Amino acid sequence: MQGQPMTVPDDGLTTRQRRNRPLVMVHTGNGKGKSTAAFGLALRGWNQGWSVGVFQFVKSAKWRIGEQTAVETLGDLHERTGLGGPMEWHKMGAGWSWARKEGTEADHAEAAREGWTEIKRRLAAQAHGLYVLDEFTYPMVWGWVDVDDVVSTLRDRPGHQHVVITGRRCPAEVLELADLVTEMTKVKHPFDDGQKGQRGIEW
Repeated sequence: MQGQPMTVPDDGLTTRQRRNRPLVMVHTGNGKGKSTAAFGLALRGWNQGWSVGVFQFVKSAKWRIGEQTAVETLGDLHERTGLGGPMEWHKMGAGWSWARKEGTEADHAEAAREGWTEIKRRLAAQAHGLYVLDEFTYPMVWGWVDVDDVVSTLRDRPGHQHVVITGRRCPAEVLELADLVTEMTKVKHPFDDGQKGQRGIEW
């Protein structure tokens, strides 16, 4: 869908310049689909030939979801054939993929800060065209990662780098900074009727 803007601001930019601005996007709210939508963006980015970095916070490193297999497979396909763009998947839990450290509940905060430090390094180096910071709202809400640092880093990031953040209760400062905010609102969910998560739907 190529939507038309409701207004045309008097900002001195051409239509092309305005269209191609790098975005900070947030998927928040209590409804299902926040991460699913972000991974859909990752697929679009891969198809455009972008370098895509997925950084999954909070979830256990022992829990392998379907999107991880898809991302790693597409990354391997790019390496072998040049099709699409490079893709990487990193997650917290038993250790970020660049650290391989054993983790416990007690050092999750340190691991979250370590992940954010690596993301900051990559943003400064303009390593990716799209960053998926999955469930990144929680380390901010819990005080593990400084919200002001996140806002200033994203606001001042160089080049053309898109960032999408997922998770409930996104801090107001991040919502204010973001260019695109979507709130997922739950109307119904099978969990309400006692149904557990199922393959292909939840993972």
